[in-house]
This record gives sequence, structure tokens and C-alpha cells, in this order.
Amino acid sequence: MQNFWPSSGFHQLQITSRGWLAPTDDYLRLFLNRPELALVPESCAAEQTLHAALLAAPSRPVAEAELQALQDADARESYGLFLRFRDGLLAAGTLEAYYLGLFRSGSISIAPLFIDLLAQAILRKVLDEATDAYEVRAAEMLFRAQRITTQDGQVLAGDRDVLDMFNETGGLGDFGRFLAEAQAPLRSINMQVLTDANAPDYWPASDRHHFLLDLTHEISNDLSHGLVFTMTRARSGLTALARVLEKWVRHFLGVDVSIRPLQKVDDAAWRWHVGLDVEATALLNDLYEGREVEAGRMQRLLSLFRLDFADPQEMRADVAGKPVYLGLMMNAGQSVKLKPQNLLLNLPLKGAM
Repeated sequence: MQNFWPSSGFHQLQITSRGWLAPTDDYLRLFLNRPELALVPESCAAEQTLHAALLAAPSRPVAEAELQALQDADARESYGLFLRFRDGLLAAGTLEAYYLGLFRSGSISIAPLFIDLLAQAILRKVLDEATDAYEVRAAEMLFRAQRITTQDGQVLAGDRDVLDMFNETGGLGDFGRFLAEAQAPLRSINMQVLTDANAPDYWPASDRHHFLLDLTHEISNDLSHGLVFTMTRARSGLTALARVLEKWVRHFLGVDVSIRPLQKVDDAAWRWHVGLDVEATALLNDLYEGREVEAGRMQRLLSLFRLDFADPQEMRADVAGKPVYLGLMMNAGQSVKLKPQNLLLNLPLKGAM
């Protein structure tokens, strides 16, 4: 068993009899030590008092007057967002119940950062016994945006925030930005494509998000006969992502599904699809409705997948036994942000509305 993503807070959570994750005071304390809430030299006395009180008792009620006493408007907003997240999480009882409830309610009331941190902690539990670095790196795509680049014929996914930081500051933060403005040379970016040879190096560096994931496969488009994809290589990041998505569905919904990158979609009886991101959702909807799609937009489609239920009786009767097609697509800026909740909300489960 490997240890990975120590910043996820997994070891500060309690595992319920269902295998879900219950919050603890130690887990909540991690948020108080994040840059968004950590004290700075400019923190006023009221903020210092509130911060100390929450560190001592992270679940304590906070009166509105305590928030309004903070002199800095950004600090008031940050604490308000944290308290809304904290209260909702404690009321739900588990990270999974809170995560599902956020999206089933149709009204998201917390900052996207909290959603991504929830997903990371849950995935840490889902993959707790993982020994495959490809799967764990692919799982990062569910809570961290990726920038897609092409190099020597490979389609590579790299952590967008890390790549952008290196591009702007050479990885040196504000000092690097100063050097860039002074046109001084910055150190070159050191990111490796994950391979069998360097996979052991992934584990101790997992929190740095410095490894690129190979999403390469050959693609050709034939709109008259569907979309054609060659099968991906044995160590493809797409195959690893499929394994992660299978486990994600099983953890939340308790159903077994198999997911694989497609060789070809040519299904006259296409009945159900789910986009794994905003762009793919819109594209699959257009293709399903028979609308014309311009070639440039099609070229941004990174992959299709086929999902099958192990037990068709767990599906809605009108689509039982039919495959579910998934799509993964980058936007016009060559980045992709997965919405893993789509798989939890939009599968054709028996009894689903």
C-alpha cells in the first residue's frame, strides 16, 4: 500500500461502517491552516481571536458579530465561505452525503475549491489500496483542471495550475514573477510524462502534481458512420481514468460498471450518454440530436468511453442492457475540468428521476 496526497486530509477522517468518510475536528483544522484562512502579519486582533477559537474548537458556533468584527473584507468573506462549508458538511454527516446533496439540490452554495477538496479526499479513500501510479495520477483529473498539450505526437495532460505557475514565475512564486518582469532567466520547467520507469517516483511527489499523463490515441472522424477511435495502449492514461471512474461509481452508488475507451461508436440505437465535462456534454447532446458539428470543435474531443452495467436490472427498464457513452473534451483554451458528479447524477439507474 502506498501513501499519496497527504494534503487530502484522508488520515484525519473517520471511516463509517458504510465505508464513507465522516469529518473530524482535525480535518476541519486543515482548512484553517490553508492560505485562504491562515493568519498573516496584517490580521487584526478580531481575526486572530476567531482563528485561535476555531483551531481550539473547529465545530464551535460563530456569531455574525464575530465575522463582522474582522476588519479585512476578504477575510470576512473567506471565513464566511468556510463556515458555510463546515456547517453543511457537519449537517450531512459524511463527505459523500454532502457531495451528493450539493448537486442533487440544484443549488451550489459553496466555493468550487471546497468541492474539489471533497472530491480529492473521497478519491483518496476510493484508491486507498491502489498500487498503480497511472490510476492515481488519472484520478487527479477529477479534482484538478488539466491543460492539454501535444509533444512529439503525444497528447499530454498536465496540471493546469502547476503549468501556469511555471510559465509565469518559473515555479518561484512572487520572486519568480519579479525576475520575469526584470527579464531575468527563469529555471526551466521539470515535468515528466508518467512511465513505467518513473512510476515509483510518483508516490512521494504526488502532492506536487508534476507528472504529465499520456492521453494519446489515434483519432479519425467519420460523421456519416459515427466516431472512430483506435484502441488505446496498455498503459494509456485513458484506460487508467476508466478504472478510476468505475471505482468512483461503485463507491457512491454501489453498482458495478465497466468503462473502456472506445474503438468505434456506430450505434443506431444510441440511447444514453453522459459528458464528463461541460464541453463534452454539449457536444454529445448535439451529436445525439443530429446537429452538424464543425470540424474544429470535433478535434477538441479527447476521448469517448463506453460504460456497461454489470447487472442490467439496475438500469431503467427503457434502457436496460444498453451502453452508456461518455465523452471527455478540452475547451478552446486547451484545458479540461472534469465534472465527476455527472456520472453520479446522470446514469440511467432504476428508480432515478
